[in-house]
Amino acid sequence: MDDAQHAGSDDPSGRRSGTRPVQVWWARLSGAYPGLPGLLDPVERARYEATADPLNRQQFLVGCALSRLVLGRLLGLPPARVPLRRVCPRCGGPHGKAALDPAADLGFSISHSGPTVGLAVCRGAEVGLDVERLEEAPAVGLVAPRILSPAELAVLHTLVPADRPAALLRYWTRKEAVLKALGIGLGLPPSRLEVSAPGAPARVLRWEDRPDVAGELRLTDLEAEGRHPAAVCVTGGTEPAVVEQDAHALLTDAD
Repeated sequence: MDDAQHAGSDDPSGRRSGTRPVQVWWARLSGAYPGLPGLLDPVERARYEATADPLNRQQFLVGCALSRLVLGRLLGLPPARVPLRRVCPRCGGPHGKAALDPAADLGFSISHSGPTVGLAVCRGAEVGLDVERLEEAPAVGLVAPRILSPAELAVLHTLVPADRPAALLRYWTRKEAVLKALGIGLGLPPSRLEVSAPGAPARVLRWEDRPDVAGELRLTDLEAEGRHPAAVCVTGGTEPAVVEQDAHALLTDAD
């Protein structure tokens, strides 16, 4: 990333006219970050140590630590004291989406794909982030009918086959960002959420299951590492002004 282009304030509350500032931090798992396990709380540490798959284990560690480091700076707290909580909406166990006390007025979202980990943070709204690496694109013929609306599927089929995997991921990152911003995951069929075509400005066009909020969602397309499709969604009807930052130094200096 271009440091001059992506340098930004620690505080995401200062708003340009008509926009909502959003910080997006990117990290790669290839870095050596020996101080990160010490930032985890007991619940996070237990989950980290119980995760057998090396990739999943490292994704979880970097996602948790990056959240604590960035949120700690914004809240004026040491990373280990950031009051994150996780409550599963189904069973009540401590493994749901990470959240802060609502009084903090900070929304954040973690996403990872392969060795890429991202964190989005904004003040005064909920935020969702999704990233998908191109080399992990699913089989278009199997997945597209399950996640795209009939209109989206028709657009996809106008593309040459070589362009369809990237287009499918662009559709998917937008939809996943919306679902994560609202905290509903895959609880609603993504095929009923319709977004604009790849190559067009990112927008929610219609949502059969949630027409009450469709008009208040704002999307921005990103590219992690300059090539992997990603998207940010914020609630509240204000366009996001995204500042992307490289998390390597922040993670390296953690102790």
